[in-house]
Amino acid sequence: MKGVLHITVSAFALIASGGWGSLALAQTATGVRGGGAPLTYSNPDGGDDAATAPDGSLAAPSSDRAYTPPGGAGTGGKPRKRTRIVPYLEIDQTVYDEVTPHSPTVTYTTLAAGVDMTIADRRTSGMASIRYEHHFTETGGVGSSNTVTGIARTSTQILPRTLTFDFGGLATRTSIAPSGGVLANPVDNLGSIYQIWSLYAAPSLSTHAGVVGIKASYGLGYNEIDQIRAYTPSGSSTPVDLFGHSLSQQASASVGVRPGEVMPFGVSLLGAYLREDMSNLDQRLIDERVGLQITQPVSRTVALIGDVGWEKVEVAQRNAVLDANGNAVTTANGQYVIDKSKPRQLAYRTDGLTWDVGVVWRPSKRTMASATIGKRYDSTTYYGSLYYQPNSRQSLNVSVFDGIYGFGSGMMTALQQLPTDFTVTRDPFSGNVGGCFLGSTGGSCVTGALGSANAAVFHAHGVNAAYGVTLGKMSVSLGGGYIARRFITGADTVLASENGALDQTWFVDAGLSGPIDRQTRFFVNGFASVYHTSAVAYGDTANWGINGSLVHHLTDRLIGTASVEVMGVNPQVSPDQLDMLGQLGLRYNFR
Repeated sequence: MKGVLHITVSAFALIASGGWGSLALAQTATGVRGGGAPLTYSNPDGGDDAATAPDGSLAAPSSDRAYTPPGGAGTGGKPRKRTRIVPYLEIDQTVYDEVTPHSPTVTYTTLAAGVDMTIADRRTSGMASIRYEHHFTETGGVGSSNTVTGIARTSTQILPRTLTFDFGGLATRTSIAPSGGVLANPVDNLGSIYQIWSLYAAPSLSTHAGVVGIKASYGLGYNEIDQIRAYTPSGSSTPVDLFGHSLSQQASASVGVRPGEVMPFGVSLLGAYLREDMSNLDQRLIDERVGLQITQPVSRTVALIGDVGWEKVEVAQRNAVLDANGNAVTTANGQYVIDKSKPRQLAYRTDGLTWDVGVVWRPSKRTMASATIGKRYDSTTYYGSLYYQPNSRQSLNVSVFDGIYGFGSGMMTALQQLPTDFTVTRDPFSGNVGGCFLGSTGGSCVTGALGSANAAVFHAHGVNAAYGVTLGKMSVSLGGGYIARRFITGADTVLASENGALDQTWFVDAGLSGPIDRQTRFFVNGFASVYHTSAVAYGDTANWGINGSLVHHLTDRLIGTASVEVMGVNPQVSPDQLDMLGQLGLRYNFR
């Protein structure tokens, strides 16, 4: 699928969601909720969107307003009526020097066009940043190229407190190492340069019939990795089956009553459905679950929760076409040709009773924590979350997850968890948006979901954390996390040797910004990640970088920039790479 189609679809969906907010009835919604991870359960609140304590009463409000990051829309207090769309044109001159291993210095000119959007009114909240670049290479014998980068996340109250429409999207340019690990450094040449697209839309319903709360949601996501520069493995190494594209569906429904409405404890009947259809070997993941959850308050701020249910999970795939010698047939880009003459083979199946027990602590709207342990996927599972916002200057969000996903459903879940009023930070050289995002309604990272481009379905567990603080006029952000994936493949397929293979990603993302004078600001951003695979032939790969920029307003609309960056890739089985870049640019904002 070409980039123009992706941009058109993304822009249409974003404008449509914002438009619905303008056409809806003028009534303030008290809460705009983003989507959570699939198959995660909580007691319905009887259709009331106000924050409640575990015992069913209203949580005590705080005197401080919600944390609003610089440039963020914020949702604390009275909603701001501010919708801002800023299209721009930009020209940059860049010098790129690969210090180790040494290569000729490359210079290139970048022409860019983009738009930054903030939507914040009584119905819709959202952020979007979309950018197209064309690179004219002048030296170094490297061809010119085009890239599209951007991120979007919106939520619209179509009917107040009842019907909500969420939309999200991500476009990023990245490198993929031979092991299948995704590197945040888009100029490294250890593997291919790829364009990753991710889009999702999710309507949700929240209503009640008397004291019975009713909730339902449905999400549809599309993910694709387009190859920009082909990668041919050296020697006789076997190509990794990289993700192509997939369609993901997530649905959930619940009915129940809060504690104290009918009985001292709350009761909920829950159902959830996850399906991902992948292009690679026609893989299919289906996860279905129904359950009964009880919430028992033990104080005004603490409640115990227990859940028992039935779940069925199936992973199936076809085999590749084999030639006369029994070798798999591949396409020009290294992906396997699917043998559709035979039915799918079952790679994984589990069904039966599941259970979860845990505790929820919510002393106020600004602090909430939960921890759950249970039995699912034939193993012990752990879930948890922490939201802490002590004042208008700080925000901390932590989540612990465990589930079975494909690359597409994992990306869809990561985008759903993003807040709608985050601040966008871009790499000055690649144009890529940052990996962790903070807003007044929460925070999360997409780096973990992007950590591996392998096509196989996997059982994942890990943790994400994002922290933001304002110190005087300076803003500091810090995010990080860990994810482990154990892949699931069919025993009688070309990927049989990858069944049970483990890869792990550790990552950190940090930023610092502030004013120098009334016309000038500085930005410093850094990232680091380590990708580990159980495949001995590939070893571990470390990826890191740090960049700094000065942004000076020459006039109200004309902005000058100066940036430098140092990046490195340190693979265990091949030579290290060190890159240095410098850039001067001019941007003109049309608004």
